[in-house]
Amino acid sequence: MPSRIASRIRIFVFLPKIALLENQVKFSRTDSSNFFRTLNKRVNQYFKENNVARSGNWKLHLKTVVMFLLYLAPYFLIMLIDMPGWLQLILAVVMGVGMAGVGMNVMHDANHGSYSSKKWVNKLMGGSIYILAGNVYNWQVQHNVLHHTYTNIHGHDEDMETGSIMRFSEHHNWKWFHRFQHIYSIFLYGLLTINWVLTADFKQTKRYLDRKLSYGKLPSPLKQWSTLILFKVVYAIVWLVIPILFFNIVWWKILIGFFVMHYTAGLILSVVFQLAHVVEDAEMPVPDEAGNMKNTWAIHQLFTTVNFSTKNRIVNWFTGGLNHQVEHHIFPNISHIHYTKISQIVKSTAIEFNLPYNEYKTTRKAVIAHFQHLKQLGANPALSI
Repeated sequence: MPSRIASRIRIFVFLPKIALLENQVKFSRTDSSNFFRTLNKRVNQYFKENNVARSGNWKLHLKTVVMFLLYLAPYFLIMLIDMPGWLQLILAVVMGVGMAGVGMNVMHDANHGSYSSKKWVNKLMGGSIYILAGNVYNWQVQHNVLHHTYTNIHGHDEDMETGSIMRFSEHHNWKWFHRFQHIYSIFLYGLLTINWVLTADFKQTKRYLDRKLSYGKLPSPLKQWSTLILFKVVYAIVWLVIPILFFNIVWWKILIGFFVMHYTAGLILSVVFQLAHVVEDAEMPVPDEAGNMKNTWAIHQLFTTVNFSTKNRIVNWFTGGLNHQVEHHIFPNISHIHYTKISQIVKSTAIEFNLPYNEYKTTRKAVIAHFQHLKQLGANPALSI
């Protein structure tokens, strides 16, 4: 059994190689209907016939500029221009929107290796997570390895784990306060990136290094801890120390603006994720006693992911294609700018093979479905195991 997850999930020419964790969750290797081979062939054919690269293009590069401007330009405006407090607060919200935009459109594609065909560009753009208060190693393990491999599997997909405060699955133990989770959840969602700043990255680094998990080469503990601490210190200096010491902005205004920025970004990022995975239509299967999953990895993605508002150009543009979760989970190494086109292939192929293709026509319907699902899980202790 391998001691680390070291190979990327390659999609285009063969079935993904899923490495096993300690408790050996194993996906079926039998696709009697040849769904994935057929789908993979058709998607490859699309790129070949249209002479299109699977990575990003000028549209993504332009969007990158826009997102970085939304995130960073307000920072300099606040530092350099005397303005009323209410305007500073609005700019803090804009920074949060830009922060989420950089995460969904730039960092996400880059750390999947799909932003560019050049590895150094992906590494550079993937490093944008450091100015979002995150850490590349932690994010790649949690997202690329655990979430994309073990999507919605209780005890393996850490994106579904919130301790005891939230119940995202019938496989989580029920607590009395879960009856109110559809109400208080929205207040917690905004704390996502603040949690990165304060505690999550440190806990994840220790946990992942102890388990020898990695996406690619396992970093040395000294390198990972040094990188983590260094960028946390730099982040604090840029966003907290410099505004207070060099621009004479009252400290409590800085803290309020910092919180508002992070809360805005965290709320956006959390909600976008939940609409794709924590709704009634997204299954949360578990392996049998031997650790075997019923479906192949690709078919598993169809049962556990949901699209929303895919016809809305604004949602498509801003979310970095994360509203196309079905396409993203089956083809994570394809840039999100292609999802609208290949979704037609994925949907028709799924229907042809009598497999699910879950989607909500609008964001509003997806939001309602999510909070209804939270309410159902919180109100029904009988589902507890």
